[in-house]
Amino acid sequence: MKFPCRLDKFISNLAEIPRTHAKAAIKKKRVTVNGEVTRQLDLSVTEQDEIMLDGEILTYQGIRYFMLNKPEGYVCANSDELHATVFELLDEPNLSELHIAGRLDIDTTGLVLISNDGQWSHQITSPKKQKFKTYLVELAEPLSEQAVSELEQGVQLHGERDLTLPAKVEVLAPYQIRLHIVEGKYHQVKRMLAAVGNKVVTLHREAIAGIELDPELAPGEYRLLSEEEIAL
Repeated sequence: MKFPCRLDKFISNLAEIPRTHAKAAIKKKRVTVNGEVTRQLDLSVTEQDEIMLDGEILTYQGIRYFMLNKPEGYVCANSDELHATVFELLDEPNLSELHIAGRLDIDTTGLVLISNDGQWSHQITSPKKQKFKTYLVELAEPLSEQAVSELEQGVQLHGERDLTLPAKVEVLAPYQIRLHIVEGKYHQVKRMLAAVGNKVVTLHREAIAGIELDPELAPGEYRLLSEEEIAL
């Protein structure tokens, strides 16, 4: 949320109610700003103002940054009619303000970054910023030297005109690699391995832009990022 902002928008976001309900509450004198009742919908407010709805203070949480160890079976969306979402794993207020910086498929596990700082998210996810995302990949077949070379030069994904940007490949075992990429196309890792005649069996994200998944976080657990991690 950017400040200053309209009172009705502030109420809607912080109380997590539709804007129409926020406007109705203001008109019915259920809202006070710094101790004074107001019916002005477009009143300009900041995070320093004390704003109350029905006698309860609505506190702006500020800019927030979280890392989550995503388990399998959850989708990276604010809401979904068919599947559980990663936001259901967060015990935090004002979830509607938060977004995901780099989504994962429903069957992919590992590091998910969540914030309400759009500029920060863009800095770490935009391909132009050349920030690597690191994945641990279990394969159906051993990866040949030729396939490694192709991945590191860029491969042609099905339905794409341009080659992928160069990747970095570490062969850890015959059926296991660590893959570093700077893009985030739809199902990219799976499609890249398919382009070289292989198949992903399991996929786990270990790091984004130098921020590594905390090994102490069990699947489904999360924590705030440290100042050092945010600065990365």
